[in-house]
Amino acid sequence: MEEPRPEKVAVVDEVKGRIGSAQAVVISEYRGLSVKDLQDLRRSLRPLGGSYKIYKNTLVRRAADEAGVDIGSHLTGPTALAFTEPTPEGEPGDVVNVAKVLRDFAKTHPELVIKGGLLGDQTLDAAGVQNLASVEPREVLLAKMAGALAAPMQQMASLMQALPRNFAYGLKALIDQNDSDGEE
Repeated sequence: MEEPRPEKVAVVDEVKGRIGSAQAVVISEYRGLSVKDLQDLRRSLRPLGGSYKIYKNTLVRRAADEAGVDIGSHLTGPTALAFTEPTPEGEPGDVVNVAKVLRDFAKTHPELVIKGGLLGDQTLDAAGVQNLASVEPREVLLAKMAGALAAPMQQMASLMQALPRNFAYGLKALIDQNDSDGEE
């Protein structure tokens, strides 16, 4: 059996390493997209920690097998991988917004077909990637969580204010009643 060429081994190692280090990988078909379209897509993914790269299916299949992930069913036709990795500043990539960019790009460019992907070590189908893209932004989820945590504290503060206020009303009513009893 013939030894694989060093270029192919390097690509397999690159893909395996990126699959292993990526927070998420979205697999898509790009047939019919222009070079400018691909550049625009890459440019919109970059600030979110996303990258979009085209590889040969056979090399991706080999890398995925070596990485222990099962994405072979998604590797048909011209395939590209969108990786979500930490940004150059060391911040985690924005998995949800990368999925949203791909979903929205596919709406305006029907040539881009999302086939599936990986979220950590979990395999996703196309619907799973769409569900990931429909998750609310991180800021909204944090605001909802803060509101949920603050609500019981606000209720407690309201109850604590009500006790002395109600006591004062009751005391005033008692005094008024005694004053009206004394006038008779």
